[in-house]
Amino acid sequence: MRLHLWIVLIMTLLAIPAAGKAEEEASGDARILKVLPHLLDQKGRHTLSPSLFERDAYQAHLKDHPEEVSTLRFDVNWRLKIRTDAKLKLRVEVRFGDGDTIKTVRAEAPLRPKKLRRRGWSSVALDKKTFRAGAQLIAWRVTVWDGDKQMASKHSFLWSS
Repeated sequence: MRLHLWIVLIMTLLAIPAAGKAEEEASGDARILKVLPHLLDQKGRHTLSPSLFERDAYQAHLKDHPEEVSTLRFDVNWRLKIRTDAKLKLRVEVRFGDGDTIKTVRAEAPLRPKKLRRRGWSSVALDKKTFRAGAQLIAWRVTVWDGDKQMASKHSFLWSS
């Protein structure tokens, strides 16, 4: 009886890493790990110093003073399953609202891995003409595209298709 329990325990422990690997393989060729939306001031800065505390304080200041905001930038941390030199695109869709209207704005930027790296950071800034500082950010979605094939997606809690 004890031998049977040991066999079941060993088989269970061996199956755990395989299940995690299968989940990772099913996730696709790319993955978006983190998305950081940042308000930018008139000089294009999102912080006044490299401190994270200072960044958060300056973001709160910009949120309270929309007249100082020039646009919104999304910093995206991504990972590719394999190294590639394909021309990938990073697409950001943002929903803003003020009063009774909701407006969706889209921006794209090329995703160019440096020296064929598998992970990195890229930034996508909204066009200054379409961004309205007075409007409230409602939701966002970031996607990675290879031509017309979507490779990865990440969205905020309030995003709905």
